[in-house]
Amino acid sequence: MTDVPAGHQRVSNWNLPNALTVLRIVLVPVYGWFLLGHDYDSVLWRTLAWVVFAIAMITDKIDGDLARARGLVTDFGKIADPIADKALTGMAFIGLSITGDIWWAVTIIVLLREWSVTLLRLSVAKDVVIAAAQSGKIKTMLQALALGGLTLPGKQLDGWLDVPGEILFYLSQTLLAAAVAMTLWSGYEFFRDYWRQRHQGTSDSSAA
Repeated sequence: MTDVPAGHQRVSNWNLPNALTVLRIVLVPVYGWFLLGHDYDSVLWRTLAWVVFAIAMITDKIDGDLARARGLVTDFGKIADPIADKALTGMAFIGLSITGDIWWAVTIIVLLREWSVTLLRLSVAKDVVIAAAQSGKIKTMLQALALGGLTLPGKQLDGWLDVPGEILFYLSQTLLAAAVAMTLWSGYEFFRDYWRQRHQGTSDSSAA
């Protein structure tokens, strides 16, 4: 059994932030089913998919804030939270590529970056701590706005909503381009900081 330092209380995994994280994971296939399990051009099902996506993104913000504010950060949360995030955005990128709203090349590039960073961060979490950069936060916001906008019916709208729908679609595509650029830049920053810390750690060990 692992000893708990005096004055520190072990945080139970059974807490609200972790419950919200699990909810987000559960919502991933629900989002996918709403988006892909029906007519891809259905205004109703795309709107429902967007509602699920929006709820998941909101819980992502809430569970992180709650965990930090109430001291409920757990090892489970550290692992499950990024997995939930990448599962949701991964489902959105893949789903929207299937529907024809995002080029497959874009999805492949983004997912390779996202999962390589996540897996490396998790594998070295005990040895190298790399704080989330501002570019990563901007990337997350841009991805959420772009994927949410492309999930909503845009080109599928007609009548008096035809023009607003077109504007929404192309605005979302613009946000997606910005998101991809920021995704690549934040990935570069992560790997740069990782190698700097590893190099610094090696240098310190050699000096000792």
